[in-house]
Amino acid sequence: ASSFMPEQARAPPALPLPVPPVTKFKIGLCQLSVTADKERNIAHARKAIEEAAAKGAKLVMLPEIWNSPYSNDCFPVYAEDIDAGGEASPSTAMLSEAAGLLKVTIVGGSIPERSGDRLYNTCCVFDSDGKLKAKHRKIHLFDIDIPGKITFIESKTLTAGETPTIVDTEVGRIGIGICYDIRFQELAIIYAARGAHLICYPGAFNMTTGPLHWELLQRARAADNQLYVATCSPARDVAAGYVAWGHSTLVGPFGEVLATTEHEEDIIIAEIDYSLLEVRRTNLPLTKQRRGDLYQLVDVQR
Repeated sequence: ASSFMPEQARAPPALPLPVPPVTKFKIGLCQLSVTADKERNIAHARKAIEEAAAKGAKLVMLPEIWNSPYSNDCFPVYAEDIDAGGEASPSTAMLSEAAGLLKVTIVGGSIPERSGDRLYNTCCVFDSDGKLKAKHRKIHLFDIDIPGKITFIESKTLTAGETPTIVDTEVGRIGIGICYDIRFQELAIIYAARGAHLICYPGAFNMTTGPLHWELLQRARAADNQLYVATCSPARDVAAGYVAWGHSTLVGPFGEVLATTEHEEDIIIAEIDYSLLEVRRTNLPLTKQRRGDLYQLVDVQR
């Protein structure tokens, strides 16, 4: 195996898996209904975060675009200036306050973000003192056309992010992707190489690709990279212009579905046990078996 030069399969070489600050904890996935009433959506999300925390969750995750209908028409109307904060971003102000009061880490799904003359689909991560730890702008925009099924072109209104996002939190090192980002395994490989214990993908797959690919992609990203994958979707609203598949899920490092739900509103509470990461990586020593003599993934920015 040494002739395979596994250390050269990634440039720069993969970081060792860091020792997590906790071994076991509960995650809460809040599958929320979303309406056209922004104030209602914010209050509703806060109530769900409080319920998840009351049930013991130390990490709480929200869906993609939870404060607005998922629509190119709505993104500019509901967009917030996250950097300005306060009244300019009531959604993230709520997340910050809730994280600090409840002493939980929050992966805040995503909201439309306004920055200058550009709009982004953005996920904010807050630690348990309410501080903004990271901000991930969706890297891969959802531009698809399946004739007779679904057409959606996010790039009509949104700008693509340019930076992978990995953040050290009180519940481990977390990589962030948003929905369509999950289809690009290169991003997940980079997160694994940077020592992620968990990848969180708030997402809103649709009624065409959801049944085919939603669970498949989650399990693939987890099994390929031998880490945890968590997803959180909006609840399904068949009257909406864009109908979400639902099925928020937690997947373990062997590709096993640990917890999931259907399409209605729900709060999933499940346990993450990081000790399984080393077990699975010993069972299947993929890192030592990569063929650096044949291929290489380049991470251009640490």
